[in-house]
Amino acid sequence: MQRVSLHWSRSWTQAIACAALAVSGGALAAAQTTVAASLYGAFNQSTTGNGAVQSPANAAGALLELRRISSPLFGYEVTYAYNRANQGLASASFVSPVAGCPTSGCTASFSTAAISSNAHEVTGDWVISAKIANLRPFVLAGGGLLLDVPAGGTVTNTTCLPLSPSCAQTTTAAATRTSTQGVFVYGGGLDWGLLPHIGLRLQYRGNLYRAPALANAFSSTGAFTHTAEPAIGVYFRL
Repeated sequence: MQRVSLHWSRSWTQAIACAALAVSGGALAAAQTTVAASLYGAFNQSTTGNGAVQSPANAAGALLELRRISSPLFGYEVTYAYNRANQGLASASFVSPVAGCPTSGCTASFSTAAISSNAHEVTGDWVISAKIANLRPFVLAGGGLLLDVPAGGTVTNTTCLPLSPSCAQTTTAAATRTSTQGVFVYGGGLDWGLLPHIGLRLQYRGNLYRAPALANAFSSTGAFTHTAEPAIGVYFRL
């Protein structure tokens, strides 16, 4: 009986060891690290607030990602993105020397600004994905910092007097400042394996953040704004 018991004990030990190796082998097979480079379009929303209208320009950008899928479903990534982030701002005010303003008899002042800027974004994101043949659909969510660095600009002030046939206008160089704000990122996409270590990454990323304050002559609208970023790129599996 002792020999039989010892035999069964060894059999169970071997079975458990084999199962553990199979699970760990499957986990290692599922785990992967990729680096990716993508091009994207940044499509921005205008905002209104604090007596101003802020209109960001749409632009093209570049995205770098380092992604680690640590289990069959879950992973994480760090990203860096860059795009031009030029801003247009406008505000208006009316002063009434006589009754009836703003329909008549107003002194009107208009201010506009055109600011050239570069946007740098660094984020950390959680990734949920599943491998299906040579496809890996995924969704992601995370956050980080968005840094807008002005590269110059102009401010134009226009004053129109009541009953005057023309308006006075002045244009000066804009005094600017760098803006840093938090950003929430969400999105999803698809990795399409073409070769054992190379594939295409198609994805959409959405950024939610407060409108940046870049011109000293204007306050930010203070409103939350959104940037939509459809992207296409290439990933390399390490």
